[in-house]
Amino acid sequence: MASVETGSAPWTTPGDRRPGRPVWRLWAPVVVSFLVQVPATAVLALHGSFGPGAGASGWSRSSAVLLALAGVLCLLAARRSPGPTVAAVAVLSSASMLTGPTWGPPAVALAFAAGSGIVRGARGWTYPSLGLGWALALTVTLAVGWKVSGFRVGATTALVIVAVLLAEGLRTRREQLDADRRRQGERRASAAQEERVRIARELHDVVAHSLAQITVQAGMGLHLMDTQPERAREALTNIKGSSKASLDEVRGLLDVLRGADAAQDPTTGAPRRPGPDLEALPVLVQSLRDQGVDAVLELRLVSTPGAAVQQALYRIAQESVTNVLRHARAGRVSVELVEVDGSYRLLVEDDGVGAPPGPAEHGNGLLGMTERAELLGGTLETGRSPLGGFRVTARVPVRGVA
Repeated sequence: MASVETGSAPWTTPGDRRPGRPVWRLWAPVVVSFLVQVPATAVLALHGSFGPGAGASGWSRSSAVLLALAGVLCLLAARRSPGPTVAAVAVLSSASMLTGPTWGPPAVALAFAAGSGIVRGARGWTYPSLGLGWALALTVTLAVGWKVSGFRVGATTALVIVAVLLAEGLRTRREQLDADRRRQGERRASAAQEERVRIARELHDVVAHSLAQITVQAGMGLHLMDTQPERAREALTNIKGSSKASLDEVRGLLDVLRGADAAQDPTTGAPRRPGPDLEALPVLVQSLRDQGVDAVLELRLVSTPGAAVQQALYRIAQESVTNVLRHARAGRVSVELVEVDGSYRLLVEDDGVGAPPGPAEHGNGLLGMTERAELLGGTLETGRSPLGGFRVTARVPVRGVA
């Protein structure tokens, strides 16, 4: 049974550093250089005149053809060793101009070698090789007095200059494209990281708030189970409602993780579970009242905030209430949301144990609230409340920048 080779394409060569590149890109410079240089040199070797450095012997005429052919064949190594290829072709081209026919074809192979060296990142080889090659030819010509073809020197110089300019432009363009791809990759990585942080923040807010409520209600239910079974039943009912709402929000976040299609209704395209907004604030405050806390809500808004602002303000209020339930041991909580001086100001304060002395310790909760406010161009401040407990003040511009 015949075996099938894998791992290489039929249009690539083993020495190609970029798998998948067509083989004609390697052979095209070789073929063009051969057609321009070798036949013309062979004809001139038979019928043309040679410079004083070569004489007109059979060996000299043969060596002219061999030098031209060797310079062409060196191009086969341009992909693996672009730098040494430029050096070798420069030496061979200089020798061919000094010892070859007085009137000969331009060294096209040198132009291809120079362009290939620059494109493949061998500038350190290319420019010194070209400079030393021309300096050697010029020095020998002036020192010994040999004559070379002015047409050949001028045409070769022009071809090399054009090849170098084209190669520099191509390499610059390639570097710009590589830089653009790197920046795009960095932006995608940054966006992915921001999305992970956002989801982690949402999960923290949902889980922390619901678990805090469940813990308080469960403790109340256990305490009242024997003496006030009705209130214990009410606590269990509240636990059921809180856990169901939290599960719904977690499912919504999981739908976002699965993709946009899972998070949208197939008929309307609207989110299956829209994020919380300011309409949920009364429910949040009522959850405090259900647990025996004297909670007050005050809303004074002139305009309707955007969805992102509403969700951020609600989550900040939710996290503040969660901290009250977990740490403050407060009997009174005030939640105030007003629009003043071109910004929305959310104030949550309690009469609990208050903030510890010194700067507030920024855990995940306070860090998440600060990030939400700053992402919308706002600020968040924490500290002691005039009521004796803790205060959270969030300010978000009316036209917040997300």
